[in-house]
Amino acid sequence: MIKNSSRIDMHSHFYGGGLVETLRERTSRPYLRTRKDGVTVMVAMNGEFPFTDAYHDHTVGLTEMRAQGLTHRMLTFPGALGIDVLPADEIADTIYAFNNFLEKLGRETDGALIGLGGVPLADISLACIEVLRIRRDLKLPGIILPSNYFTSLAEAAVMRPLLEAANIYGCHIMLHPGLKVGQEPPAQPDDFMQYRTSAIDLQSQASQVALTVILSDMLEQYPRISFQVVNLGGTLPFIFERLESIARHRNPEEPFPTKRLRRIWYDCASLGPRALEAAVKVLGADRIMLGSDFPIFKDDPYTLALEPSDLSVADKNQIAWKTAEDLMLHLEVLQLTAVE
Repeated sequence: MIKNSSRIDMHSHFYGGGLVETLRERTSRPYLRTRKDGVTVMVAMNGEFPFTDAYHDHTVGLTEMRAQGLTHRMLTFPGALGIDVLPADEIADTIYAFNNFLEKLGRETDGALIGLGGVPLADISLACIEVLRIRRDLKLPGIILPSNYFTSLAEAAVMRPLLEAANIYGCHIMLHPGLKVGQEPPAQPDDFMQYRTSAIDLQSQASQVALTVILSDMLEQYPRISFQVVNLGGTLPFIFERLESIARHRNPEEPFPTKRLRRIWYDCASLGPRALEAAVKVLGADRIMLGSDFPIFKDDPYTLALEPSDLSVADKNQIAWKTAEDLMLHLEVLQLTAVE
């Protein structure tokens, strides 16, 4: 039950639900291996990291979540791993089983854990069928998609059939950094990799993704889809005035549509109070949600980002729970009113 004292984390990832077994059987990225020192590591597309229980045991996440005062958390299919772009005949059944597990977790935790499923993107027809099952049968709120498909209109065109299917029952779509089918990981920088790739490049890409959505016809073509762009929309809250200035000087007859940024949703994962303050002024508190990026990041987004921010009590409550609640209620209505 969502209530005024709720704190809803709308950006986290989950690697359980049968994925561990599948990843242990693989020998090419992504896969799991055990080092000589006994530590299990995930060999991902851009390196490897220790694979602790927090990644795949939902009870560990629940314990940490409740210790921080978070009441609800959205677990997503780990799209950044690139599992969803593997050949469909290799991975589709695993994805289906994972989605089933998310539905079970939601029931068993009385809605404290909210699941965002994956789809087998190497076969768009199967992906379309699965997004319908996710919304119609499993009643999960939606799916996660690799945002690499949304950094340009040409790339996004590949997703049109899937977006059409998602629009039928309404669907929440998190656009999260991840590879396209057949895409190789980008070359690693020569220095300061963790900052250049995981912060500077990631935030720039999030901005590109938001631009693709708001400058295209997606919001009109798929009005029953709610798009979530991660990390407060990247750099947009800080450069929107430059975008407006570019339009004012180069094509004054077509002003930059800043207000359209308020038609998509955002989370504040891995960001802090100063970023939140700037984002609220541009995007609106009613479009921003808490986000932790757990288990990659383990900080409490309420205590470290929202609580110390110089925002009104109303805005803080909006971000802590009400934006997410309003979104979930909206998706419930859409699920009951399919539009073929």
